[in-house]
Amino acid sequence: MYAKTEKNIRISIASKEHLIHVPVIKQALIDASRQKNTGIAVRSSSYLIGKIMEGKAVIACNEDGAWAGFCYIESWGHNRFVANSGLVIDPAFRGMGLAGAIKQRALELSVELFPGAKLFGLTTSLAVMKINSRLGYQPVTFSELTDDEAFWKGCETCPYYDILVRTGRTHCLCTAMILDPEEQSGVNGKKQHSGASVKMNQT
Repeated sequence: MYAKTEKNIRISIASKEHLIHVPVIKQALIDASRQKNTGIAVRSSSYLIGKIMEGKAVIACNEDGAWAGFCYIESWGHNRFVANSGLVIDPAFRGMGLAGAIKQRALELSVELFPGAKLFGLTTSLAVMKINSRLGYQPVTFSELTDDEAFWKGCETCPYYDILVRTGRTHCLCTAMILDPEEQSGVNGKKQHSGASVKMNQT
């Protein structure tokens, strides 16, 4: 399933055909991690390839096949917690609501793959916080997140990791947010189901 925007950008579940974009996506994540107040963790090429081959990534491409945006899904604590991570948009495609559309599709895919799991995220980006809020996420304390050590180890590549360590994983520059599908009727108040369509946010 995919959405096609008025700019002819297709949002789909990433697959083998999209592996050619991994190098540029990895570099985009590195560049984003170096920018002020992003708090984004960098992943290896093999990690990104794994997510794509597992059907746990969402990608946006234009009609010429150029990469426009990307996001992947991670599960923790025996699939009790799920995060939509690594959201990155190519600068040429920013300012058109693409990030919100990718997050929407990633959220729907998360619900499909991990029914009953709590969806969470850590971010320092005000734009991402606004998107998460529209999708139904609520701010929470770090104590409500997964205690899976593998998740917290993944924060080591974040520029703010030292703050997390110094505070015993109770504070960081990131804001923690959670969406519990069992406490809501669905994303944006709509019942979730397989194959749900995605629409671009017109904001």
